[in-house]
Amino acid sequence: MDNPPTIEVDLNTFPEVVERSRQVPVVLLFWTDQVAPAAETKGALERLAQQYQGKFVLALSDIAKDQTLAQQMRVQGIPSIRVIVGGQLAEQMDGPQGESALRQLIDRLTQSPSDALKSQLAHFLEVEDFDGALAVLKEAIAAEPNNAGFKVEWADLLLIKGDIDGGRTVLNTIPEGTEDRERPATRLEMLEEAAGMGELGEALNDVSANDADLDARYRASVLLTRERRYEEALDQSMEILRRDREFREDAGRLTMIRIMALMGKGSDVAKRYRRRMFNALH
Repeated sequence: MDNPPTIEVDLNTFPEVVERSRQVPVVLLFWTDQVAPAAETKGALERLAQQYQGKFVLALSDIAKDQTLAQQMRVQGIPSIRVIVGGQLAEQMDGPQGESALRQLIDRLTQSPSDALKSQLAHFLEVEDFDGALAVLKEAIAAEPNNAGFKVEWADLLLIKGDIDGGRTVLNTIPEGTEDRERPATRLEMLEEAAGMGELGEALNDVSANDADLDARYRASVLLTRERRYEEALDQSMEILRRDREFREDAGRLTMIRIMALMGKGSDVAKRYRRRMFNALH
């Protein structure tokens, strides 16, 4: 068998699928054109198989052609999904599934532990469930105590919670050059700077009173960053850059770079402001 992302399977070829699952997860779909939700699930999985480019195999069993494999696997209705990993049945989903649910399934199967952790953390941070995020991290670190990537997330989370001493302690255990170490290191730097800048409300009032007060804008940008109000912080730094490139030795541009480092590589907001910064500079 070559290695296409989508294959047809029956009882005779099923052992080859099981063997294939030792290299890559296999999503086995029982379906037929005669049942519309089954055909829709097949179409969604075929699109995902193309998008994920070989990270999983889609195996299709058309029960209108042969029901033997479905009977062997005790399929009660269609569409029905069986997930095979490492030669073993790992998961099943019965009934119609939307593309979002299918994508979540594929992500669980194909993400590295680090990527899966980051997805969970992103959810917890979005809803500001810091305790939930810490619980996930503690479990991950207990399983992989030498995983520097998990320590990066731990340090950053402690700093987000305001535990500067704890975040600094964890950060100091992470080797220089570790991927993403810059994020908690930058956060620590900005939190320490914010500690001597007074209250955010005062800085914003000063900006309102005099929009040419670049010192007030700088304070507002750093203090907004402390509150993770990144877009507002970027607006303040962008205005500094636009008004005076020389202010505090290019503080507008450099502060924007620091803020964007906290937002993650995939942030749409960071991408938008990076373009704005480029246009302002050129």
